[in-house]
Amino acid sequence: MSFKEHVTIKEAAYILGVSPLTLRNWDKNGKFPAQRHPMNNYRVYKMDNLLKVIEDIDSGTEKSNIKNRMKKLSVKHLEDSQ
Repeated sequence: MSFKEHVTIKEAAYILGVSPLTLRNWDKNGKFPAQRHPMNNYRVYKMDNLLKVIEDIDSGTEKSNIKNRMKKLSVKHLEDSQ
């Protein structure tokens, strides 16, 4: 299974278990900056950056919930591409 290089704010929020508003606030405060899509200027997040945040979260919590969300998201992307 392969992951997309970038995900939307909605997908990133789902993976991290937070709301899109939380991600917007983190971006605004510089805690977890988003990149901007060049065509529409929407916030997008690099999977590598999400994985780093997940590692930080996992160091103090249970990992299985986040990994299951990522697995569901990757399966959904594979289904959408067919």
